[in-house]
Order: sequence, then C-alpha cells, then structure tokens
Amino acid sequence: MASAREMRLRIRSVKSIAQVTRALETVSAAKVRRAIAAVSATRPYAEKSWKLLVHLARQPGHASLHPLLKETLDVKKILIVLISGDRGLAGAFNVNIVRETLDHFRDSTASINFVAVGKKGRDMLMRRRKNIIAEFSDLPIAPSFSNLSAVGHIVIEEYLNGNADQVFLAYTDFHSMAKQDTVVRKLLPLEVQYAEDRVKAYNVSHHHTSSVFQIEPDDQKVLSNIITRFSELQVYQAVLTSQASEQAARMVAMRNATDNARELITSLQMDYNKARQQAITNDMLDITGGAEAMTATARIAIKE
Repeated sequence: MASAREMRLRIRSVKSIAQVTRALETVSAAKVRRAIAAVSATRPYAEKSWKLLVHLARQPGHASLHPLLKETLDVKKILIVLISGDRGLAGAFNVNIVRETLDHFRDSTASINFVAVGKKGRDMLMRRRKNIIAEFSDLPIAPSFSNLSAVGHIVIEEYLNGNADQVFLAYTDFHSMAKQDTVVRKLLPLEVQYAEDRVKAYNVSHHHTSSVFQIEPDDQKVLSNIITRFSELQVYQAVLTSQASEQAARMVAMRNATDNARELITSLQMDYNKARQQAITNDMLDITGGAEAMTATARIAIKE
C-alpha cells in the first residue's frame, strides 16, 4: 500500500483535475447555448429560401436552367466536406464522424477528395492518407456567414469546374444535449424534390402549385443567386449544428470525468484514512512495546 504522503499527493492531483473538468463543463454549457441560438437564427431564412427554390425549380423548364440542379449519371469524382472539431476532450465526437464518413464510402469506386473543416478531422484524414484539397480550422463559436463563405465557394467551384460529380456533407446533427447523430448527405447536385427530411426540417408544403412565375431580371440570374446562396447556407448550418453537437459532447464528457474524479477522490480518501489509521496503530504498538520493555528492564533491575 502507498504511504500516506503519496496518498495525499494523489488526492491533491485528482482534485486539481476535477476542478479543470468542472470548468470545461461550465464553459461548454455556455458555448452550446450560443451555438444552438445561432442554428435557430438561420432557420427562418433557410425555410423561405428552400420554399422559393422549390417553387422556381418546379416551373416548366426551370429545373434544367442551372448546373447545380443537374444530376450526373456516371459518378467518378466525389467531394466530401467533413466537419469535425478543433479540439479534443469531447468523447468520441471526432472519431465517430470520421469513421461514419469512411464507412459510408468504403465500397465506392469513385475518387474521393475532402474539404476538412476542423483540425481533428483533418489530422485523422491525413493519417489515413486521404486527399485533402482544402482545410479550415480555428473557427469561432457561432461563426458568421462570412466566416464560412469560403467553404461554400470552394465546393461550388469544384462542382462547376467538373472536379466533382457529387458533393456530400458529413457532420454531426444536434438533437438534444444527450443525442447527436452523425449525418452524411448529398449537397450537390441540389435535390429540390419533397424529401422527407426537407419537409420535416423546413415545413415545405406538399401542395403542388400550378402558378407560372414571372421572374425578373431573368430565370437564370434569380435561380443562380438562390441556389448558390442556399448551398452555402447548408454548409453554414452544418457547421453550426456540428459545433453545438461538439460542445454538448464535451460537456457530457467533462461531466462524466468530474463524476469519475469525485469517485476516485472518495476511494483515495478511504485508502488514505486506512493508511493513516494503520500508521497510528503501528506507532501505538511501538510505544506500547517500548513501555513494556522499559517496565521489564526496571523489574529486573529491582530484583538485582
């Protein structure tokens, strides 16, 4: 058994770690609220943009006006925007999104390139020798749209230049503080059908419209602006919800670490008390033994 001094040092060390994990939990709780608020703030704009885009694309002949709406039948090149965190201490958050993405495209015969958003995902992709054409890191919590516009620009340019036949978003979707799901979904070409996730996310009506819109200045310019901006907005929302998921995962991980530290402190304190009690008992036995020896010596001296 370790000495009482070693026990005291271990208890002091674990208490220091518990203070750090508790502070990180508090910071993550504040950051996740900011990230959730940022996601909620973009929803009205995303809903209106999606509704307008759907209505325009459903007009006769409009769906073929923009290359971002055209499906490529022979997919040979895929671009994936992988969104992870810049820091660890978030449990399996970063590992899960990288593993899910690689598993999703494990059987794909197309060449795959990555745009890495976040240091952890970038590092894991580099260790696996994946081709990364761009990387973005050190993003602020709840970044502005301008902070992430470069990501959308790169993705759209790669698609329009023919360097990618399909573009996918890989991120962690935030549902609640206890539930975050990894998501890999297609970003480009943009699908304007009434998919269930779109209906659920943006409350798009199922009713078909027979109205023919008169668009000014012309169809191509309006659709180009809406589609480009909406594609960039999807990247922006994915980063925001991924940040919220990261902070929630870190808060839960730090809470568990704090609880484990407290349990360890209790266990170490009990061991320390046992060691201290054993030391006191040994001292008392030594004193008692010495007293008995002195008494025996005195008795012998008196007899002599």
